[in-house]
Order: sequence, then structure tokens, then C-alpha cells
Amino acid sequence: MSSREKESPKGGVVLQSRTQRKTQKPRMYRVLLHNDDYTPMDFVVRLLQTVFRKTESDATAIMLHVHNHGVGVAGVYTHEIAETKVAQVHMLARQNDCPLVASMEPEDDPDAER
Repeated sequence: MSSREKESPKGGVVLQSRTQRKTQKPRMYRVLLHNDDYTPMDFVVRLLQTVFRKTESDATAIMLHVHNHGVGVAGVYTHEIAETKVAQVHMLARQNDCPLVASMEPEDDPDAER
């Protein structure tokens, strides 16, 4: 008798129903770049191309958005990947003597700044 089968009190077999579990999509996080007055624009474009795999035109558009608005979204990832991207930005910025700052925030946070 399988684990899903039980004997009924009257001698028959009763099948237990299986509880189906739905897998949930992981919570997504925005990786944000913050503007400063010292990090060269071309460094930010190269960083967006290498760390975030953006095309040159997309990287330039994001960099200009960050420059004009103070903060911009570099990408949206799961928590662990977003943490890694933020760490990569900080590591490359420090290696190049730039004060560039990245942060992450939950994507579904309605009170978050963009």
C-alpha cells in the first residue's frame, strides 16, 4: 500500500488528496545608483555596461537620469543578486577612487523614491 493510501474501516481503500503548493516568485529588488559630484560620467557608463550588462545607449540613458534626478535604477534582481551588484559597484568605485554609492530597495515598496 502506498503512502497516499489508507484502509477504510469497511475494508476498502481511501486515497488521500495531495495538497498542491504554489511556488511564489521571489521578491525583487531595485539596485539604485546615487549621483555625486566627483564620479566621472564615463566611469558610470562603463560600470553599467560591465556590472549590469547594459548597452552603451542604455547605460548612457541611465547615467544621465542619475545625473539629472539624483538617483536611478540600474537593474532589478532577486535579493542575493542585488546585494552582489551593490557590492561590485562599491568595490569598483573604491578601486577607481570614486565615491559612487549604490543601494537596493524592494521593488514593490510604494513609498520608495526613484
